Amino acid sequence: MTSTDLTPNPQPLSGKRILITRAHEQAGAMARELERLGATVVSIPTIEIRPPQSFQPLDKALQKIPAYDWLLLTSVNGVKALFKRMEKQEMHSGMLRQLSVVAIGPATRAELEQHGVKVAITPEEYVAESVVSALKDKVAGKRVLLVRAKVARDVIPQELRRLGAEVDVAEAYETVVPQNSREKIRAALADPEQRPNIITFTSSSTVKNFITLLGANVSPKEQLQGIAVASIGPVTSATLIEVGLGVNIEAKDYTIPGLIDAIVRNSQPLPSAQ
Repeated sequence: MTSTDLTPNPQPLSGKRILITRAHEQAGAMARELERLGATVVSIPTIEIRPPQSFQPLDKALQKIPAYDWLLLTSVNGVKALFKRMEKQEMHSGMLRQLSVVAIGPATRAELEQHGVKVAITPEEYVAESVVSALKDKVAGKRVLLVRAKVARDVIPQELRRLGAEVDVAEAYETVVPQNSREKIRAALADPEQRPNIITFTSSSTVKNFITLLGANVSPKEQLQGIAVASIGPVTSATLIEVGLGVNIEAKDYTIPGLIDAIVRNSQPLPSAQ
């Protein structure tokens, strides 16, 4: 073995074509990091983020912010939408100081901290069940505001209410299927020169919308034959299994850096036998 064999490959994803299905405004940082590692990146969003049909529930919640004990944010999108609405209502982030704030993961926490909000809790695992577990002894008799997307799992509000909390859910944004991605996805899969080696999924919504965009003429598994499916974590993986795709790569740390790390580790050749 030569000394060069021990040198880490600076571009471990060289020769890999990776399809990102994140929303357009979220895909940039992930794409840049994958490209830095040598991958050719194709970004075709399966999610488009839009304002909710009505801001009335969120506005109503914001008007009674002092009445809440806890504020829960489950995505970066939720944080951005919250502060955009607060700005519209001429509300300062300082109004959130008396609340105990929960961020579902490090990216959400970082977004909150950029607005000067101190985060009290970030659960060990970045899923709804871990949020509930982190709060199980803290919310009885408390008022909780959960800011999230229009369509989301109801684990958090249901379980916190069971624990004795009074929970208000305010929709800050909604996700829709970008119809102009339909032909792009089908073209990428049909062209041997453009066909990806890996497709990444970063939420259950990206999975469900991808299936919608694929259409039902041929089973999803057949259409993705020979392509590795990469998931950000167990909730997304469960959705992939539910729709019949399965999972080849799953992040250990349920974040974008964790997903990229899992892709890199999966792409490394096995060491040769000595």
